[in-house]
Amino acid sequence: MKKIALAAVVAALTASTAFAGGPVVVEPDPAPAVVLAPASSGSMGGGAALAALAGIALVAALASNSSGSHNSGN
Repeated sequence: MKKIALAAVVAALTASTAFAGGPVVVEPDPAPAVVLAPASSGSMGGGAALAALAGIALVAALASNSSGSHNSGN
């Protein structure tokens, strides 16, 4: 008799869990894929080329003597 009662209790608890939605399984979110950019083919990177061009422009601006301060004193 105890076996029948135990089977009935187990069946009742299992059925109530099934009707309640079952066990909750939490799955972690997958990590996002990391995409690496291909290496640049030039010897200088993009930032170094931009810095070099800015330096050349600065030297050219300083070297140009548009104010004429050196040649104005005859």
